[in-house]
Amino acid sequence: MSQEQSPAPADTSVDSGMQRRASEKTPIQILHEYGTKSGNLPVYQLEKSEGEAHQPSFVFSVQIGDVNCSGQGSSKKAAKHQAAEAALKVLQIEGGGQNAPVKSESNGVAADTSNSVGKLQEIALQRGWHLPEYTVMMEAGPPHKREFTVTCRMESLAEKAVGHTKKAAKKAAAEKLIARLQSLSDSSEITWTLKSSVRLENLRNSTAEKISLLRRNPLSIPNTDYIQMMLDLSKEQGFEVTYFDNDELTVNGQYQCLAELSTSPVTVCHGTGISCSNAHNDAAHNALQYIKIMASSK
Repeated sequence: MSQEQSPAPADTSVDSGMQRRASEKTPIQILHEYGTKSGNLPVYQLEKSEGEAHQPSFVFSVQIGDVNCSGQGSSKKAAKHQAAEAALKVLQIEGGGQNAPVKSESNGVAADTSNSVGKLQEIALQRGWHLPEYTVMMEAGPPHKREFTVTCRMESLAEKAVGHTKKAAKKAAAEKLIARLQSLSDSSEITWTLKSSVRLENLRNSTAEKISLLRRNPLSIPNTDYIQMMLDLSKEQGFEVTYFDNDELTVNGQYQCLAELSTSPVTVCHGTGISCSNAHNDAAHNALQYIKIMASSK
């Protein structure tokens, strides 16, 4: 009587090894690899930033070719991670394999660097900088004639532009940032050297004059020029301050403004007032209060 033999177990060591290596890659890395091969590099955009300082919430969108997805997280990296993961699902890409058809306006040869958004991204990749981030700061106007204000930020630099679509505003903001890089390099060839970002936790260890005065003195003295105080502090600590006016008034009829500090992470504070300058001063005041808390806490 013959004895039935069971088949030998398959050697899965090679497959498991490949899966393990693939699993070590993050969705952001996998999506970037796909974008490099397809000629459509992913473009991330900060859609929303809200919550308290100790419990923030970020929403990022990512566009790659014709696919646009979003993700939410307690940090920018986590939100980008979720957005990239959603895009991978739409593209049906798992473990780094390119199973989806290539959708490329450049026929899969290379990223379209004739477009300012693609060109700026290519500049960042060549120099090892963080990829540009686009933030919709304002949306105004009637439905048939909307206007979008978008900020393009890359490392310590930021430029804003207005367009009738988010895409047009992003393109214009990227063009302005490229032009700024060229002006900083004093030529069309970009040679600007990256300056390290000022991290908020580093302010706690600073003993410089302006930050020390901020720790000691109250921020409640009437008629104080907080805009100038913020300017002096930013020059001392090495970050930039940009003010964004909102065309829409508050329910009380006051002007609105956002003060954005090029710290790491980026600090954005809101301000209101009976005039644009008063709104700027209020936003600077709120930003100084936040920095004072960050610089004084242990």
